[in-house]
Amino acid sequence: MHHRHRTVIARLFQASAVLALSGMLALPGAYAAQKKVAKKQQASSASKPARASKAVNTSKAKAAPRKQAAAGKSGRAVAASARSPVRAVAYAPARQSFGQLAGLHDVTDPLDLKSSVALVVDQDTHEVLLSKNDHAVLPIASLTKLMTGLIISQARLPMDEVLTITQDDVDTEKGSSSRLRVGATLTRGEMLHLALMSSENRAAHALGRTYPGGLAAFVTQMNVKAKLLGMTDTKYVEPTGLSSRNQSSARDLAVLVNVAHGDPLVRELSTSPGYEVAQGPRTLQYNNTNRLVKSPAWEIGLQKTGYISEAGQCLVMQAEVAGRKLIMVFLDSAGKFSRLADAERVRHWVENQAGAAAVLASHKIKG
Repeated sequence: MHHRHRTVIARLFQASAVLALSGMLALPGAYAAQKKVAKKQQASSASKPARASKAVNTSKAKAAPRKQAAAGKSGRAVAASARSPVRAVAYAPARQSFGQLAGLHDVTDPLDLKSSVALVVDQDTHEVLLSKNDHAVLPIASLTKLMTGLIISQARLPMDEVLTITQDDVDTEKGSSSRLRVGATLTRGEMLHLALMSSENRAAHALGRTYPGGLAAFVTQMNVKAKLLGMTDTKYVEPTGLSSRNQSSARDLAVLVNVAHGDPLVRELSTSPGYEVAQGPRTLQYNNTNRLVKSPAWEIGLQKTGYISEAGQCLVMQAEVAGRKLIMVFLDSAGKFSRLADAERVRHWVENQAGAAAVLASHKIKG
């Protein structure tokens, strides 16, 4: 019996040892499971602020709650930009004209003109009524076409000869568009009309290209003519004005306007209000780039407008104002319609001066 009792006790100790060993073996697994649950909870709590931050971004009414949410959003934004980088768009400031770069707009005048260069001359007496930076040499844009038209008109070339627009006439200087497609055909007279009235670049280039001797000979003739007229500040490199290397001064341009006004064809075509040309099944309507030619308040004998960024807005005119034949030159005007507004300012100023002079003269007669 005593032996039996010892056997029972031995078995109890053996069972206890087995249980203790099992418990020790189970502890690492339980700890690992507990750690796994804790990690899950931590991940879950970390994901909640990110969702909250989304709501903060779309609804500002709930913007106050949690700084952690905003931090979570910021972190997500950085991660997104790393996956898909956002391209920075470079700011390109408006290109300044040569006149702006030279500070010509800082010069004031009695009429507060928006053009940095201006000249108003009596065509008959050559009296200078107004001048502002009139010796400054600047790009003249499509005012170039006035010389182009004068050369073509005086060359006495057949105006009914048909010319074709080619790839050579396409603008590679500024990339400007044109309704005259490559292959389009017009007479020389029609090309000249569109060049002077609507400032059609391909038409002007085609006129120079088809000149006897070619484009180079035509540009040479433009410069020869300028020299003969005493236009010492003037230089041409092509017939359209798209190049900023076509340059002149207000003084020189006043001389050109005076001479061109003496050419009946140039005078007529430059002041034409509109013109239609047939191109296959299409009819193209062209209008004058200077709306003042349609105004009953103006008597314009010749005009030409121009614009490229380097030149600003430009305008030359011969017009009769208050009984006086005037030549007006406006270069480097700031603003799309400012050149026309400057012309209106000059017209009103001359009319007011004439009115005041008439009143003064009447008082002298009475006295």
